[in-house]
Amino acid sequence: MKKTALLVIDVQESFRHRPFWTEQDLPAYREAQQALIAGAQARGVPVINILHEAGADGPFSAASGLVRPLDWMAHQPAATFVKHVHNALTDSGLQSWLIKHGIQKLAISGIRTEQCCETTTRVASDLGYEVDFVTEATLTFPMTHVGSGVVYSAADIRARTELVLAGRFATIVTVEEALRRMAD
Repeated sequence: MKKTALLVIDVQESFRHRPFWTEQDLPAYREAQQALIAGAQARGVPVINILHEAGADGPFSAASGLVRPLDWMAHQPAATFVKHVHNALTDSGLQSWLIKHGIQKLAISGIRTEQCCETTTRVASDLGYEVDFVTEATLTFPMTHVGSGVVYSAADIRARTELVLAGRFATIVTVEEALRRMAD
């Protein structure tokens, strides 16, 4: 059995202050994220919070006071790391913590599906971790293609992320499957 950790990436107040923020998918995401956290903790799997900090000003700056978990994130993480790049492993201290604790497998969740969650998944896979990507416990927002003007829904973006990660960088799982696999 591979020792697993759950990463909860960038579930922070900063996003609520971005122009693209919408709460359309938030209730379902929040329910899935909380179920995943509670299930992991019940199984003794460490839950790691990752926060993103960037720039001297704006909602992701340390000075903003917004680089903190969303108010409904009430769990006590095993550890919290702050990153300054799109993946959680490069500059945060997380990699050393995982090695020290014998973690070989990661379950990925958080905000934004196609950015920091996907990027962390790719880097983790390249570093030799087994990765479960828990899509229903990720949140993203509609995006407009800069060249064509086509608007991609959050569902489109999640489907695209699953397409490019599945079988190459991660196993795509539901919350229920992720929790079952934590016991394997």
